[in-house]
Amino acid sequence: MEYKTLASDIKMPVLGFGVFQVQEKGAAKQAVIDAIKTGYRLIDTAASYGNEREVGEGIAEAIETGLVTREELFVTSKMWVQDVSADKAAAAIQASLDRLKLDYLDLYLLHQPYNDVFGAWRAMEAAYKAGQLKAIGVSNFDIAQLTNLAEFSEIKPMLNQIEANPFQQNKKDAAYFAEYGVQVEAWAPFAEGKNGLFSNELLQGIADKYNKSIAQVVLRWLTQRDIIVVAKSVKPERMAQNLDVLDFKLTDEEMQEIATLDTNISQFFDHADPDMIKWMAGREISYDVTAD
Repeated sequence: MEYKTLASDIKMPVLGFGVFQVQEKGAAKQAVIDAIKTGYRLIDTAASYGNEREVGEGIAEAIETGLVTREELFVTSKMWVQDVSADKAAAAIQASLDRLKLDYLDLYLLHQPYNDVFGAWRAMEAAYKAGQLKAIGVSNFDIAQLTNLAEFSEIKPMLNQIEANPFQQNKKDAAYFAEYGVQVEAWAPFAEGKNGLFSNELLQGIADKYNKSIAQVVLRWLTQRDIIVVAKSVKPERMAQNLDVLDFKLTDEEMQEIATLDTNISQFFDHADPDMIKWMAGREISYDVTAD
């Protein structure tokens, strides 16, 4: 495994396992156990996924059975919009820790750039200083939003998790964040299969050259951009495939060919869309979707 060192000097694996939309009863717990068995050490969840409790159960079982130690794991979670405020953030951090059955999180993020971001960030800074959070960052922040938070805070965000896939490469934003000292992490690396990703002729041609899959080419392309990447699968064989991407290297020409696929349009939704912001503002979610 390769690692990136965040501003807090904590080392983060470049390949991670995510559990977004893994909500069937028992699925998240088993997926986490299978991922750890496969070799993943970065586990990414969020309060809004509704499966933190099961993720925690999977981690606990993996540790209890000797698959891994807590120190070998890098666990990430995120604060949802409804808790992003000065008076709710500290409780939200503790609630995530409680659901995950952990004494600390390796990385904790503001999930969206909405609500009282500065109030919540102050609570995250305090939790970081107290050792509850080993690193703190944001998700889905654009250049202006991240710079504004960083320049008016004691501690600058250490990481920004953004959409990055062949059709929305976020090249300008990713380059700025890297130069600004903020590690970039990608969500939705496969764009959930949109735009015929898994049948794309250009990607298939590159995959055939290296005897790899299109998914593996995409993951390698991201890591070669110095981007940490989180991928999801509940199938152990696919987990293993997604982890097996560091034994080959794309050429500069191939990197440039993949760059031509960029539409510079989100494959999901525009975070600057006022209607989407209003929807998130009114979205009250359950943090225990998988609980009895």
